[in-house]
Parts: sequence; structure tokens; C-alpha cells
Amino acid sequence: MAQPEAPEGAEPDRPPLRVGMVGYAFMGAAHSQGWRTVGRVFDLPLRPVLAAVCGRDATAVRAAAGRHGWAAAETDWRALVERDDVDLVDICTPGDSHAEIALAALAAGKHVLCEKPLANSVAEAEAMTRAAETAAARGQSAMVGFNYRRVPATALARTMVAEGRLGALRHVRVTYLQDWLVDPAFPLTWRLRRESAGSGALGDLGAHIVDLAQYLAGEHLAGVSALTETFVRQRPLPGGPTGGLAAVSGTGTGTGRVTVDDAALFTGRFPSGALASFEATRYATGRKNALRIELNGERGSLAFDLERLNELAYHDATEPGVHAGFRRILVTEPDHPYLQAWWPPGHGLGYEHTFVHQARDLVHAVAEGRQPEPSFADGLQVQRVLAAVEESAGKNSVYTPIEVRGGRS
Repeated sequence: MAQPEAPEGAEPDRPPLRVGMVGYAFMGAAHSQGWRTVGRVFDLPLRPVLAAVCGRDATAVRAAAGRHGWAAAETDWRALVERDDVDLVDICTPGDSHAEIALAALAAGKHVLCEKPLANSVAEAEAMTRAAETAAARGQSAMVGFNYRRVPATALARTMVAEGRLGALRHVRVTYLQDWLVDPAFPLTWRLRRESAGSGALGDLGAHIVDLAQYLAGEHLAGVSALTETFVRQRPLPGGPTGGLAAVSGTGTGTGRVTVDDAALFTGRFPSGALASFEATRYATGRKNALRIELNGERGSLAFDLERLNELAYHDATEPGVHAGFRRILVTEPDHPYLQAWWPPGHGLGYEHTFVHQARDLVHAVAEGRQPEPSFADGLQVQRVLAAVEESAGKNSVYTPIEVRGGRS
């Protein structure tokens, strides 16, 4: 096959890393932005080339290829995996296809980037991890896409924790709140079906916050206790009749059953003894993409809020109490993570930059012949936490009743 031409301004002396991407919707657009931009911002050992994008709708995928800068379009992911002008397969599809595509790509000798959660089950994630470990011996890289690790502020927080700035951790608390399912007339999309998505808010949002909490804490969760809930159990089928009452009750035509959770609450314990709490929901009215994490240690605390993603709040408990308190760190200095390639101090970055940083880290790992982080093994560990949450929620489905005495409180 003909080699895609190097983009204008690229340095042709650098070997190409030819990327093929499966999926072109929300995540596909974000990943395209990352691949298209990374070589124009960072000094890379390889030159990313957008070789081909794949989707089932021929008209739509051709339009996406033109819009996002891909040289070719495919309608069968198997054909994309077999292309000899693709070195790395980027998987941006629903979770039910992650394992099949990743296993085929690794067997074909490709590097792989797979969106989170790694798979829809622990068994699938285990198979993917075994294949990645076998492929690593052949020099292939495999990474799972937890992009919130690539926010400069969270990367700085990880460094500060590793340096001992917080001392021994006591608490980690994380929330990830969205509201896009509040309307009961919202249709029954693939994200609301277990066979496609694996789980609901737990896998969609919970995977992010489990990974971020473990990444910042520097240790894996040892156990969890959980509750989950599905608030609206019937929804209109896509393209069918809508209407709140019929959709909710299931008495109308054109509705289907929601088979995933809408919200998950769980607590956890780290091996060090630190306690953790997690909340993931798509029913927090008014919250669009509100991710917040706070870590409290014996010597200090850190807090990050995605809605203020260029900032990190830090409290140094070793300072005299008369002037101690949380202070704002503006994470835009050139010696902060990833910032050396961007704008002058004070000029903030956005959500899309996390995918540029993700591409940067993966390109370096491929060029250096090492396994990137987070690895498929990291994705498997998160999958095991999600499975433990679901198991715990099943056991905790019956509440212990609390007797109410006297009048209203």
C-alpha cells in the first residue's frame, strides 16, 4: 500500500509511527486531535502518521477521515489491522469489541492503545494482558487510555506524593459527577446496555477515578464495599417513540430495559491503611463533567478539580498554623509536567491536551522499546476493582433498617 505523505512541516528523517484507529465518534475525535497535534508540539523520536480510520458506516467514516486528517478509511476493523501501513492500532470502540480487536492487533504484530475500561469483564482483560505480555517480548507496546493521568496538575500531584510531601496517606476521596441521564426520555444507547458497555457509571466514570486514585496514591486498592443503583429502568429505543411516563413504566411501545447501573458509591482500603471513598453517577443534576479528588496525609493534603484543571490545591501541614492553609498552585510553569512544550506561564491548557500528552508518552515508549503506563496489567487491575464493586453491591442490596423514633428531624 502507498505510504501516507508526511504532514507539512514534519521532519522526514524521523521514522514514522503509522496509526490506525477503530472508532471515530467522541473518543475517536479526541484521539485524532492527539495524534494530529503531538508531533507539532513535542520533539518526538518517531513521526506519528494518521494512516487509516475505521467505522461501520462508509459515508460517515469517510467524512470523519477528512475532518480529522486520516489518509484512508475502512469499514472493517479486520482490514485495518491487516494493513501493512499500520504500526499501531488505537481502539476507540464500545467495550464489547475491545478484547477481540486488541487480541487480533497484538497477534498481527501491532502496538495497541485501548480506551478505558480495558474490557467488559475480568476474563477478557486477563486474556488481553496475557497477549500484551507475550507481545512485549516481541518489542510491541500496549497501553490503556486513562487520559486524566496526563493532566499536568495530576501528574504534578503524583510527583509530590511520591516525594513524600503528604507523608503517610490517611484518606483518598474521589467523585465523578455527570447529569446526562437525568431526563427519563433520553434514549437507550449502547452505554446503557450491559452487553455493549459492561457496566454503567461504574465502568464509564468509576474506571477513571479508580485508576486516578491508585495512580496518585501509588498503591492498589485491597478491598471495597459498595452500593449501586439504576434509577430509570426503562428507556425509549433510539429512533423510536419517546415520552417520559411510557418510557419509565415500560407500558408504552418502543422501550427497552436499562441493564447497567446509573450510580455507584463505594469505599475502599489501601494496603497502607489509607481509606478511600468513591462516587460515580450520571444523575448529578447540573454537573456536566465534575471530577474531583482529594488526598489527605499526615504532613499535608492535595486536591484537584477537573473544572479548574490548571490548578492544584496544596496544604503543607508542617507550616506554622498561624499562616498555614490550602494554597493554589497554578500548574502552567515550563518545569511542570508536559508544560515545557506549550505556552508561557499562566496560559492554561484544556481537556483535549490530555490526549496529546497520552500520544506523546506512548510514542516515546514505542521508540524506546519499553512498556508504557498505564499498561494492560494496570487496566486489568482496575477491571478487578470494578468487578469487586459489583460483587459487593450485589451482597449489599438489602439495607439494615433504621428505626425512626419521635417527630420529624
